[in-house]
Amino acid sequence: MEPLKLPATGRTPEVDFDFAQGVLRLSGESYPDDVATFFGPIFAALRAFLAEAGGHPIRFDMELLYFNSSSAKALMNIFQMLETAASDGRSISVTWCYEENDDSMQELGEDFSEDLHHVAFTLKQIPADGAS
Repeated sequence: MEPLKLPATGRTPEVDFDFAQGVLRLSGESYPDDVATFFGPIFAALRAFLAEAGGHPIRFDMELLYFNSSSAKALMNIFQMLETAASDGRSISVTWCYEENDDSMQELGEDFSEDLHHVAFTLKQIPADGAS
């Protein structure tokens, strides 16, 4: 499956889904004008990838500095897709990166993790300069 790569804009995160390696990454900020238009192709690509046979491990790195409530709903949809695949036996890990002293993003990561029972969810503090 071809990778899905979208550059970050002022309102959307960078998307770097390397399906061949099973490494998926969202980074930056997410408050697109039209959430459905932005996340629709991401959902479609992720669904297609998860439906493929093979089942090699998946690592999803979330390095969002900010997202709005509409993006939060989209992220929950992504996490639900990953949770379903993990409950079917796929090895899936999520690393939720948040900047030091950003209690809000840490708490949001904790909230998302509470809904995931089959996905290995790790919270990772990174320096405020964004270097992970």
